[in-house]
Amino acid sequence: MKYVLLIHTNPAAWDALPKEETDRVLGDHFAMIDELTKSGELIRVDGLANERTFVEFRGGAGVITDGPFGEVKEQLAGVFAVDCNDLERAIQIAGPISQHGVVEIRPLMDAAGGEEM
Repeated sequence: MKYVLLIHTNPAAWDALPKEETDRVLGDHFAMIDELTKSGELIRVDGLANERTFVEFRGGAGVITDGPFGEVKEQLAGVFAVDCNDLERAIQIAGPISQHGVVEIRPLMDAAGGEEM
């Protein structure tokens, strides 16, 4: 089963952490990347920059804004795509990378709209 793990964090809270703590958490992320690479479960992993552009279809045309809309404290900071046995394993993977944030787990869909298996 293929899943995407979306890492949501509060950049202000992250920036306020001591360097030792951010180094420890990032070390846990790299350890998980290494484990998933060795097991063959990792499809890809990407960190995301804070810059965002939103495109919304309004009045028959795409309208571009810099966003975010409203007051948003948490931002999407990174993405893991994994191919693992089941949701239970995806939850197990999410544990170490959810430190100081929230990990949203969603099944990936194929081009026809069905869940990838």
